[in-house]
Amino acid sequence: MKIGVFDSGLGGLSILREIIKVLPDYDYVYLGDNARVPYGGRSDKVIYQFTKNAVDFLFKKNCGLIVLACNTASSMSLQRIQQEYLAKNYPDRRVLGVIKPAVEKVGELQAKRVGVIGTYATVNSKAFIREIKKVYPKAQIFQKACPLLVPIIEEGEIDWIGLKLILEKYLAPLKKKKIDSLILGCTHYGLIANKIQSIIGKDVRIITEGIETAIKLKDYLARHPEIEFKLLKNKAREFYVTDLNLRFLKMARFFLGKKFRNFKDLTFISI
Repeated sequence: MKIGVFDSGLGGLSILREIIKVLPDYDYVYLGDNARVPYGGRSDKVIYQFTKNAVDFLFKKNCGLIVLACNTASSMSLQRIQQEYLAKNYPDRRVLGVIKPAVEKVGELQAKRVGVIGTYATVNSKAFIREIKKVYPKAQIFQKACPLLVPIIEEGEIDWIGLKLILEKYLAPLKKKKIDSLILGCTHYGLIANKIQSIIGKDVRIITEGIETAIKLKDYLARHPEIEFKLLKNKAREFYVTDLNLRFLKMARFFLGKKFRNFKDLTFISI
């Protein structure tokens, strides 16, 4: 079997990039539902249906383990997928998210004043607040929605002077709260982590989902040999999207990073 990675669009490629760095030998299948991105403004019911569709697709592509590299899907659908859908339809397979790995890092750091930035949907779901309180109930949590960051990053404008001004505006309330840690609660934000660090201050510990997800996935496989031994290790990568266009192909290489731009099999298939 293979490892599946799903996102509503492009951002999940940055998660896949970090996973491949840590676990390079496995076979991966990526699915980006870029025809219906963004998920953020949709209802719980619709997001669950979209996520279930993606899970079905990846399981049919012989994935034994799936990472929901999408904060909206992880915060609003993961629990139901795990407790209801898998139990009924795929009891021998697993679906993981990107929120728990970042939250576990909060516990490891014993952070006391935690900032979270993300989309409106992720912030409004309060998923990070719930999960952090489970791990470290004494922590104080301060959230801030940053709706303009995703479109700016997807346009490749990460060196734009306007991005700095927008980040300063978004991060100002968190700086006033004197946070000691900041969770980048969106798959895109890891691409501008250095810019966020420069504004929020060097003393604030940045928690990036891609890095933490990769580390925790490696640990998960070590703790679950009954799953790990089923996984193929041919270094194969398959990429699927729901809307194939030239802009997506350009941005896909941007999200995967320089190291991965020359994959001989970096071919995206529209479904």
